[in-house]
Parts: sequence; structure tokens; C-alpha cells
Amino acid sequence: MSATFNKTRTIEQRRQAVSNLFDFLVKGGVADTTRMASEVIDVRHKSTLHRYLPADVPLGGDPVLLVPPLGSQSACFDLRRGCSLTEHLVSNGRQTYLVDYGEMGLSDRDLGIEFWVSEVVPNAIKKVSQDAGGAPVQLIGWCLGGLIALLTTAAYPELPIKSVAMVASPFDLSKHRMVAPLRSAGKYTGGRIIGTGLKVLGGLPSQIVGPAFKATALTTYLKKPITLLRRRDDREFLAQVEAVDGLMNSMLAYPGRATLQVYQRLVQRNELASGQIQGPNKRIDLADVRVPVMNVAGTSDVLVPVAVAHHVGELLPNSPYVHLETAPGGHLGVLTGRSAPTTTWAMIDHFLDKQPA
Repeated sequence: MSATFNKTRTIEQRRQAVSNLFDFLVKGGVADTTRMASEVIDVRHKSTLHRYLPADVPLGGDPVLLVPPLGSQSACFDLRRGCSLTEHLVSNGRQTYLVDYGEMGLSDRDLGIEFWVSEVVPNAIKKVSQDAGGAPVQLIGWCLGGLIALLTTAAYPELPIKSVAMVASPFDLSKHRMVAPLRSAGKYTGGRIIGTGLKVLGGLPSQIVGPAFKATALTTYLKKPITLLRRRDDREFLAQVEAVDGLMNSMLAYPGRATLQVYQRLVQRNELASGQIQGPNKRIDLADVRVPVMNVAGTSDVLVPVAVAHHVGELLPNSPYVHLETAPGGHLGVLTGRSAPTTTWAMIDHFLDKQPA
């Protein structure tokens, strides 16, 4: 505790610390979570397509479409001012779009991953390309959003897709030690226990998604009070904690069918590790991907460890090139942590700029 209550701290440091903690705990927060300005250009079932308003800089490059995962607010790409991938892309003159799925309810329990792969994302890609004068679209997806983007690319090679950049997207869960007990339990029960529970619930409620996500960083959350006290001088740190907490506390529900597919097909049977997965009407083969692909893994990601993410490099024989990168951070931190602007986002910039005009 000596570092926490250092007697050499100046009056100004103490005053600033008190001000920071007061704003953080009492006044309503220190993070500016105002969303980047956008306009809606298309609305469909479980799909609202946003075009972000351009910054006062010259536009350049092909349009970028952000593809979020299920269960997460699309704010994962726009966490807070000063630490937002969306803000970064727009400020650098990129035409940036977002497909937002909205909240999921019991009436959505029959929606499977194929709904997003065959309808939501393809429609968004077509609309973005049309809005951008027929230009091919560069996709950026986080976690399951990256999987959806890549599966869409494989399933519909005729779509105007220029490249796929993923962050923390999983491909071989047999390389994940934490998943082994779930797979073993599934072998003995046939997946019936978890499957039946999901069917009864109609999905994974939002009240479970947020706490489950936090549980992957349990040590961090247990240490949070003392960490806040020690870092009370660092207003940027407090803003980041506040914004991340806000995102975790507003996680969305997973629809039942999609949740069941993730458990049975990706976790229990690990189908995607082969590079092929059977859809309702066709088998999707990642060998059909013929555009550049990148996957950035977080060095401290306990949900999608590096080996799980980088397995995709073995599944894309016809991609012109595959970038497998690592960057500091956990599952969310690698996407939008405080070091992301100089690591993950810089890698994304380099990848997007590498594509020929």
C-alpha cells in the first residue's frame, strides 16, 4: 500500500486524484462514450446499416464494413472518444460502415449463424458497395463477427469483397485448454444437457453473457478496487475502465439456435478446424476464400488464445496472402485497449493499405 499512499505526492497530484475519483464514482463518469455520428442507409430484419459521417479529411481507399459478433453491442468498435477503432478509421479518411443487429429476444430463438452468413452480412456488403459507387468492400470483424465475415466470403465468392481483417476470431478450439472439459462432457452426454438448457431458455440471456465475459478476467475484476485506487491519477485509465464496464454491462442476448450451433459445432465437434462447415443448403469451404485475410490474436486472450486464432492460416490455401499477427491485450483489449492504436489498429491500417486499388 506504500505506493498507493505515497507521502511524496504533490498537492496538485492529490487534488487531481480526488477530482478523478469524484468524477468516476459520483459525478457520472470520466469517459466520453458519445457515439460517432452516422446515418442509417438500410434497415432490414435484425440489420441496421450505418454510414459514418466523414471527418474533415480527404477520403481514400475502399469502403470498410465493421461486422460485430453476436452478443456484443456494436459499440465494441466505438468504445469511447480517444479509444475507438471507428473514430480511427473515419479520422484517417476511410469510408466506414457498420452493420448493427440490434437486441435479440425470444422471438429470435430460431435464428442460426446461417442467417447472418446468408442474409444479413451479404445484404450489407452489397449495399455498402452500391453506396460507395461500386467499390469492393473491406471487412473487419471481431471474434464471431470475424468468423461470420470469413464464412460469408467463402460462401459467396461473387460478392464485392476485397479483404477480410479479423481480430480474435477462433478456428481450432481443440487448442484451447479451457474448452477441453466442455468437449469431454459433451462426448458423454451427447451435448444434451447444455443443448436442452439453451432450448428451454430460448438462447443465452444478456444477464448471463455479460457476467460470463467478465469471468474470463476474474482476477482483474477482483483486483479492480485496489487498481482504481493505485491508478487514480490516470484519468485515461479510469475512462477506459468505465467504458469497458459499460460495454460489459450492456451485452446482448444470443439467439438460441445460434448459441446451440456455437456449442455443438464449434466447441463440441470443432468442425471449423477442418476448414469446412455444413450450412443448411450448402457446405462452406474456406478454401474458396480468394481474398487477403488477416487475424490478430491477443497475447493475453483467454477466450481465443493465439494458437486457436492462428489456425486459420492452415485453412486458406487459395487466399493471396494470410497475415497472422499478435498484439497486446485480452479478448476485448486487443481490439480496443489503450495500446490498440499503435498495435492492432496499425496492423489493420497496414493490411488495408496493402490491397491494390
